[in-house]
Amino acid sequence: MPTSEGRLARHDGPRTGPHDSASPGRPTARQARPARPAGLTVTLAAALGIWLVWWAMVTTWPGQRVEERVFVTADRFQDVVNHLVEPVLLLGSPPWLVTGFLVACGIGLLRRRLTAAILAAVVVLGSNLTTQVIKDGVFHRTGLVGEWNRDINTLPSGHVTVVAAAWAALLLVVPRSWRPATALAGAAATCAMSLATIADRWHRPSDVVAAVLVVVAWTALVCAFAPAGWAGPEDVSPAGDGDGAALLVITLLGTVAVPTAVLSVLAAAATEGRVWAAAPWDDGLTAYLGGLLAVSAISAFGFAVLLWVCRTAAGSRRA
Repeated sequence: MPTSEGRLARHDGPRTGPHDSASPGRPTARQARPARPAGLTVTLAAALGIWLVWWAMVTTWPGQRVEERVFVTADRFQDVVNHLVEPVLLLGSPPWLVTGFLVACGIGLLRRRLTAAILAAVVVLGSNLTTQVIKDGVFHRTGLVGEWNRDINTLPSGHVTVVAAAWAALLLVVPRSWRPATALAGAAATCAMSLATIADRWHRPSDVVAAVLVVVAWTALVCAFAPAGWAGPEDVSPAGDGDGAALLVITLLGTVAVPTAVLSVLAAAATEGRVWAAAPWDDGLTAYLGGLLAVSAISAFGFAVLLWVCRTAAGSRRA
C-alpha cells in the first residue's frame, strides 16, 4: 500500500490551478481580448452608419443634388471608361457570388476549420441577403432631382456587396499570417468594384458606402458570437505570425481612409457652395472626384476595421 509520502511524490513538479497562468499557446483571462463587446460595437456602428448614409444622401435635397452631379459628370466619361470597367463589373454577378462562397468555405474545410467555414458562409449569405432586403423592402427613394432611377432606391450596391463579402469571408478562413495580405487585397478589390460602379453609372457613391457597411456589420456580428478557438490554435496564442503585419496594414488602410474621407466631404461641401473652392473646374467634376474619393475611403476603412475585428475575435478565449 503506498504511503502518503509516495502519493505526494507522484505530484512533484509544477502544478497549475484554475487561476494560475495558462499553458503555452492559451492566453489567460487577463490576456483575452474583448471580442464580443468589440464585435457588437462595430455591428451597431455600421448599422447606424447605413441609416445615416441613406438619410443624408437619399432623403435630402443636398444629398441628392451632390450625387446627381456625380451622375451627370460620370455620363461625360462613360464612353471612355466603359470598356475598362465592364470586366470588373462582371465580378459582381451571381456566378461570382457563388464562386466566392465556395472558395471561402472550401478553404475553411480544407484547413479543417469547420466553424470558420460556417462563419464565412453566414457572412456571404447574410450580407447579400440583407443588401437585397434593404434595397427592395426597407429603404425608399423619393426623387427630388434628376431623372435616372429617380424614384428607385439603389442603396446598398449589390455588386459591391458580392465582392466585399467574399473577401471578408476569406479573412475568417485563411491562416493568421495571411490575414494582412488578404485585407489589403480585399480593400483593393472592393475599391476597384466601387470605382467601376460609379464610373459606369451603375450606382451612386452612397450605395457603395452602405454596401461596405453591410458587410462590416455582418462580419463583426459573427465574430462577436464566434465560439472559442474557431480560428485554430495558432490564433489563440498571445503572439504569433502576422501580428506586426496586421497592425501595419490596419495603420496603412486607416492612413489612406481618413484624409481621403475628409477630402470627399470637402468636395461635397464645395459642390453645395458650403466651403470656398478654388478648383479650376466645374462643380460636377468636384462632385465626381469627391464620390470617387468617398468609395475609396470606405473600402480602405472597411477592411481596416474587418482585419481588426477578425484579429480580435480569433485571438480571444472565452471562459
